[in-house]
Amino acid sequence: METIIVHPKNQKQLATIETILKALDVPFNKEEKSPYNPAFVAKIKESIEQVKQGKVTVIKDPQNIWPSIL
Repeated sequence: METIIVHPKNQKQLATIETILKALDVPFNKEEKSPYNPAFVAKIKESIEQVKQGKVTVIKDPQNIWPSIL
């Protein structure tokens, strides 16, 4: 089947379109545009994964940074 891209101008239009699609049992996906650069978002997600894996540097003494991370 075909894909239709709709650009509602406000929240009321969006809600109305969603209601109509639900009533007609038409599946739909909502995609929100991010104001952030996709490369930046990818780097942040990578960093979050590194933290989960324990790949971090701990600064033991913030007053004397360099010896504490070496």
